[in-house]
Amino acid sequence: MAAGRVTIIDVARETGISVSSVSVALRGEPGVSDATRSLVLAAADRLGYQPDRRARGLRERRSRVVGVTFGLHQTFHAALVESLYDAAAGQGLDLVLSATTPGRDVAAAVDSLRHERCDAVLLVSPDVDAATLAELGSRQPTVLVGSDLTAPGVDTVRADDDAGMALLVGHLLERGHRTISFVDGGDAAMGATRREGYRRAMRAHGLEREIDVLPGDPSEDAGVRAATMLLARHAPPSAVLAHNDMIATGLLLTLRSAGVAVPEGLAVAGYDDTRLGALSSIDVTTVSQEPARLAEEALRLALSRAEGRSAGEASVVVPPRLVIRSTT
Repeated sequence: MAAGRVTIIDVARETGISVSSVSVALRGEPGVSDATRSLVLAAADRLGYQPDRRARGLRERRSRVVGVTFGLHQTFHAALVESLYDAAAGQGLDLVLSATTPGRDVAAAVDSLRHERCDAVLLVSPDVDAATLAELGSRQPTVLVGSDLTAPGVDTVRADDDAGMALLVGHLLERGHRTISFVDGGDAAMGATRREGYRRAMRAHGLEREIDVLPGDPSEDAGVRAATMLLARHAPPSAVLAHNDMIATGLLLTLRSAGVAVPEGLAVAGYDDTRLGALSSIDVTTVSQEPARLAEEALRLALSRAEGRSAGEASVVVPPRLVIRSTT
């Protein structure tokens, strides 16, 4: 047999059975004998036949393909995409990925997915405004993941980041900390929510005068800059929270290189529970957004909207989980 994808025609030739009968057998439909079905399935397995979901989608007017846009440089996005693959496999779906970069925005990423005949598109924490989101949602079934932005016709799935910041502040208070700074994520998705969640948690514990927000962005460099600012202070805080694990990593590496013991000299916590933060050399206390649950809910909403079963805009908020490690 020539090299290439094994087709239903190859299975028919291998068995000497008509293509139509092979098709019936492979679909598990009545119309062929048990012996014929067994023969076809054995040949398909031997040849390595895999059904063409795209061709099946053309017949059913659905592709069973979901497009996903994600930030190429965000570690949490990688964890969520991995969970999406696991969830998609369990539902017989394929994923097509389209990355965003500093030179490739969400609109460009979505445009490339349109050529794939996706049933729906998942936007993972996109850097867009409400008007752009509404326009994207008007073109095809769209689910927003990991953001609290809203728009007509767009479903949303996110973790409760306000509760996540409360978990972190409460944990540090239990460890005896009262001077707790926060390194901001700037304009990143959920940046304002995490910033306000920190402030709200501090006020709830009577620490309004201790609120201290350092400027930043969702990168390791922001952590380096924040650590440099803190080290220059006459009276630095006893603990610092970061918008995400990437910032926390930059903080940790800079503090350690300056000879500051963590957590004895300064406790550090991040957010997102990424593989980067879980490395033994980082081992940062953090909050998990429960990406497996986010992925399951996002695909459920995507299929519901693609099949026309959605009314209005659905919003799913997943409880976060505190992950305590050595940095606190």
